[in-house]
Amino acid sequence: MQIDPDRQRTRDLVLKYGWNTTCYQIVNPCIDRWFSDDSVVGYVERQGVRVVAGAPVCPMDSLEATLQAFEATAEGHVCYFGAEERLRQATRTKGKYSCTVLGAQPVWSPESWQAAFDGDASLRFQRNRARNKHVAVREWTTEQATNHPELRRVLEEWLATRGLPTMHFLVEPETLDFLEDRRVFVAEQEGEVVGFTTLCPIPLRKGWLTEQFVRGAKAPNGTVELMEDYAVGAVGSEGSEFVTMGMVPLSTNVRATRDTPGWLKFMMGWMRAHGRRFYNFDGLNWFKQKFHPDRWDPIYAISSEPHISFRTINAIATAFTGMPPWLAVLRGGVRGLKQEARWLLKRKR
Repeated sequence: MQIDPDRQRTRDLVLKYGWNTTCYQIVNPCIDRWFSDDSVVGYVERQGVRVVAGAPVCPMDSLEATLQAFEATAEGHVCYFGAEERLRQATRTKGKYSCTVLGAQPVWSPESWQAAFDGDASLRFQRNRARNKHVAVREWTTEQATNHPELRRVLEEWLATRGLPTMHFLVEPETLDFLEDRRVFVAEQEGEVVGFTTLCPIPLRKGWLTEQFVRGAKAPNGTVELMEDYAVGAVGSEGSEFVTMGMVPLSTNVRATRDTPGWLKFMMGWMRAHGRRFYNFDGLNWFKQKFHPDRWDPIYAISSEPHISFRTINAIATAFTGMPPWLAVLRGGVRGLKQEARWLLKRKR
């Protein structure tokens, strides 16, 4: 499939220099891109803040120069959201950046995943539960999976259960029209698609990010566990060394940095306690924790300001929702009420 030149150039650079877990996300649409020689930065501009998708994609020895050149083109300040330890180390002595932990990601080697999964009776039970319901997983080719109507149907069923309106940026769900370099593993029950999971590459770490694990309305319990186990086993058998399920926002598995202001600590605690109607942070954390990760890596927001500001936090939220956060919450509430009304009518019938 022919893609536009900027997207192709981005893809080539990601496959050559991509290290950050989120590196492949900048190939997705709706991301602005800044280029310089052998470097690319994917970002969106919100509330006068450039919110970068992870970190610059470039040779390690040109990272500092890339940061300087990119930031010189911004009218306001820049926040690298989804950054990891490599960027933190590159910026921590510069004095101009604040570094705040906003979540964590679980990571495994494929070998440790398999040992942990097979050693856990609960996980084995869930896997067997799906198998006993005649669910089988197989990998689809890119040509087969691209814009497949059954995958689209399952994706729409899954998105309909989300508390908030569809989010984008680093959690873009609309990838079925561009699956180049991705791996797609599909769960079928007696010939009917009931779920799928997509993995995208993290080239310099010989790794994969579980980008989505989508469960359709008819998927039996254990379908996601079966898909994930199959997918990790497949990439592990081919020599992959690193697997992650991606970021859990507000995860308590890592400590806050000293740069985190008190007002932000309070806000994050309040969101964990009261935001479950819209996004179940603790539930997502528990789900990923049950697979027994080797470790949890902190995920940072590194901002070119002395202390991260409310404006920057608001810009990050807007990058994901595509609208002011208060409006996303309002729409999520209305959406939730409609869903509950449908469930109530269904019970009465």
